[in-house]
Amino acid sequence: MVHDGGSVRVGVVGCGNVSSRYLANLAGDPAVTVVACADADPARARALGAAHAVPEVHPVDALLTHPDIDLVLNLTPPRAHAEVTLRALEHGKHVYTEKPLATTMADGHRIVEAARARSLQVGTAPDTFLGVGAQTCAALLAEGAIGTPTSVNAAMMNAGPERFHPEPEFLYQEGAGPLFDIGPYYLTVLTELMGSIVRVGALGATARTERVVLAGPRAGATFSVQTPTHINSVLEFASGAMGMLVTSFDVVATRTPHLEIHGTEGTIVAAQANSWGGPVLLRAAGSTDFVEVLPGPRDSDGFMGMGLVEMARAILAGRPALAAATRGLHVLEVLTAIADAARSGGGFTTISSRLETPGRRDTGVVG
Repeated sequence: MVHDGGSVRVGVVGCGNVSSRYLANLAGDPAVTVVACADADPARARALGAAHAVPEVHPVDALLTHPDIDLVLNLTPPRAHAEVTLRALEHGKHVYTEKPLATTMADGHRIVEAARARSLQVGTAPDTFLGVGAQTCAALLAEGAIGTPTSVNAAMMNAGPERFHPEPEFLYQEGAGPLFDIGPYYLTVLTELMGSIVRVGALGATARTERVVLAGPRAGATFSVQTPTHINSVLEFASGAMGMLVTSFDVVATRTPHLEIHGTEGTIVAAQANSWGGPVLLRAAGSTDFVEVLPGPRDSDGFMGMGLVEMARAILAGRPALAAATRGLHVLEVLTAIADAARSGGGFTTISSRLETPGRRDTGVVG
């Protein structure tokens, strides 16, 4: 299925705000060749194709059935992820999708099962867990720098994407909001570091039922909010460690650390989980201050699309990708359980799925 040049031929479906970042980052990588793009809005597809020298621009249906495309990069809005991914699989294409994998567990299971039935791979963002920041934290945990991990605190709090996104409405629909938009980054990194999550509880609220677009040509337009915009959640890991995660579009400013990992012998403070780099700080028991293990972001720290590149290399080598759909399915189950708990006003939900290849051992044993 892969052409003689030894690269995976990619077709992009969804030519919105994030597509230019993907194409700029993929350009020149020998494992990937972008051959076509498509969008429900043909003008938007043509504009992206012209801006990034994409050889072909097609309607969505034509791209999904294109005989010279090996892998579909699914950059559609969250509500369309499952439909596009399943249609691509039906036509024999591998898929790498923006997060989340789907917006319901039923669709997530359908995707995983369809891929297995056809011996195809599905990968899913976020890929920040592959970056040097998260991997530095993983190395510190593996070498026992903080003893046995016991708890984590994670927080993503800001005033909302309408500050910079020209079309933010979809981020306030069901299946989006701060939990489904930014939560996948944190839950993916947390499970990479701490292993599977086995139980969650949450409370949620909506500060405003209407928002205003603040950036771009539609600045001043109003739109309705259809999902909670501030969610506090509690996590229990299979290892016995505990966690707290706050996701919010209702906070003007904060000094709360993005990510802290506490252990019996120390603490790690890391950068936000939706970045690929540092800094990473460590304070071991007996120390008087934190020391910088990894400095702030560098150009080589990682990039949006590195999960797709790793997946392409995995396909070429005949091995499973690291940013696999099974990982995304576990994160999706945690996301939906948190959302359900927030809607119901509390209570705890047991998580049935487990990571197939967790970055951390679920036993809690370091190393």
